[in-house]
Amino acid sequence: MTEIRRGADIAPAKGRLGVLMPGLGAVASTMLTGVFAARKGLARPIGSLTQTGKIRLGKRTADKFEPIRDFIPLAGLEDMAFGAWDVFPDSAYAAAAKAKVLSREHIDLVRDELEAVEPMPAVFDRGYVHKLDGPHVKRGGSKMALAEALMKDIDAFRTRHRTDRLVMCWTASTEAYRPTQGVHADLKAFEAGLQASSPDISPSQIYAYAALKMGIPYINGAPHITTDCPALLELAAAKGVPVTGKDFKTGQTLMKTILAPGFAARLLGISGWFSTNILGNRDGEVLDDPESFRSKEISKLGVLDTILRPDLYPELYGHFYHKVDINYYPPRGDDKESWDNIDIFGWMGYPMQVKVNFLCRDSILAAPVVLDLILFTDLAVRAGMHGIQEWLSFYWKSPMVREGLYPENDLFVQRSKLMNTLRYLMKAELIHHTGLDYYYDLPEEGVKK
Repeated sequence: MTEIRRGADIAPAKGRLGVLMPGLGAVASTMLTGVFAARKGLARPIGSLTQTGKIRLGKRTADKFEPIRDFIPLAGLEDMAFGAWDVFPDSAYAAAAKAKVLSREHIDLVRDELEAVEPMPAVFDRGYVHKLDGPHVKRGGSKMALAEALMKDIDAFRTRHRTDRLVMCWTASTEAYRPTQGVHADLKAFEAGLQASSPDISPSQIYAYAALKMGIPYINGAPHITTDCPALLELAAAKGVPVTGKDFKTGQTLMKTILAPGFAARLLGISGWFSTNILGNRDGEVLDDPESFRSKEISKLGVLDTILRPDLYPELYGHFYHKVDINYYPPRGDDKESWDNIDIFGWMGYPMQVKVNFLCRDSILAAPVVLDLILFTDLAVRAGMHGIQEWLSFYWKSPMVREGLYPENDLFVQRSKLMNTLRYLMKAELIHHTGLDYYYDLPEEGVKK
């Protein structure tokens, strides 16, 4: 078993961190604009734990809090270099202007930096994203040839930007739902499938293969199956690199993982949870296709069961009706609006209702998530961590977990897991929140008194 490096043994974040993103649309261009503006002191990276969060150290009586970016060795924003692939040839500046998430005033502040991020031709298969098509795509004799072309792109990027470490993060559209097949059973079958251009291997899986093959960690920001298959987990283990996913937790699902733990903690029953959305950006257009929506639906529907545990409380949650709907509505652009109607019941079975109307900006919520995942994944590499990074489940709608475990979707449990992992890495005392030691003279654990 590989030993995790801790404290001073964690490799320092020296040199440049290269970030490679399949997909240079609204999410990626919004994140880049914010990072470049923050570098110049022109914007605040609100929502980012790595940039603005603080971690408690020791007991409450000490009242000691330290900025996370000072507590753990993270790469600095000024030490990051960015590259991307996209089916459209637009630079990050043009992509940000088209997405209309941010004002022209804000993107013009960092126009030079955004224009310098020009996408490489993408690996694309319209069979996996029916609602999009673009001219800026790679051609190859096989899917293995496409993976090798990506590896050449990665090598060229590394040389051009003189990077010391790399991370790949999927920020492109949701692919159509496809369950795993025989080609995903192990690495040997997968590589044979690449050579044979198996239709069961998606573009995202080709990107992930190229990254992992080169020892680069992979972050899956969408709900489709990528590294959560035996073949690519085998490759990640063989190369000793982290993988994490999936589906950035923003918008409506973020609210569910805030509200549902409250209902479950107070043992309030739920008879129904109806969720609907309108969204007008490229993501909304892609999700207008039933096959792509199926990937998203599975991710969004699965979040409540592990929080509510209907298997443990069948009388409270065993028969609740959960419906999720997403509607493409172009006039709204990136300003997503969601409605939730939650039918709950309490003492003696009396019914009540909770209604939530969330007017959010999808890419504004996603941008800090992307940044944090990149920096924490790079930290994991330098700490010798590999395989599934469940401690990053705080950021995911559908967290990857080891076979045999159920995913933890309670946002507050996820946050505790994240913070305690950081404490563990830096050899700080873990915090368990019992608080009895403030009131009683308790013996140390394992010591009889």
